[in-house]
Amino acid sequence: QMQLAESGGGSVQSGWSLRLTCIASGTAYGRWCMGWFRQAPGKARERVAAIDVGGSTRYADSVKGRFSISHDSAKNTLYLQMNSLKPEDTAMYYCAAARIPDTVYSTSNYCGRVEIYNYWGQGTQVTVSS
Repeated sequence: QMQLAESGGGSVQSGWSLRLTCIASGTAYGRWCMGWFRQAPGKARERVAAIDVGGSTRYADSVKGRFSISHDSAKNTLYLQMNSLKPEDTAMYYCAAARIPDTVYSTSNYCGRVEIYNYWGQGTQVTVSS
């Protein structure tokens, strides 16, 4: 089992920056995919960014060039640096994780799949005003 706890959300103005933090605890044996998702009211949950065990990253087109995902394995902590925030970035942001099966070779492709994520945090709200 893995537990995830997000922090760092808040209310900011358009153009500002925020850094979200997700601390992972519990059993972390094996290889893992880690990701950030978001969900705005009335909209489907969207994958924002993902990172695999080798450090390869993927981003939604809407955040490319503005957001950056990183992982500090020594601290079991996942980050999402969000720059140039826009009102359309307003959402609840969730940290998520998925264990990579031993049989998976291409971890980057595997971690890009949305349906694999089965560990979730409680979320942190990000609100961007114009």
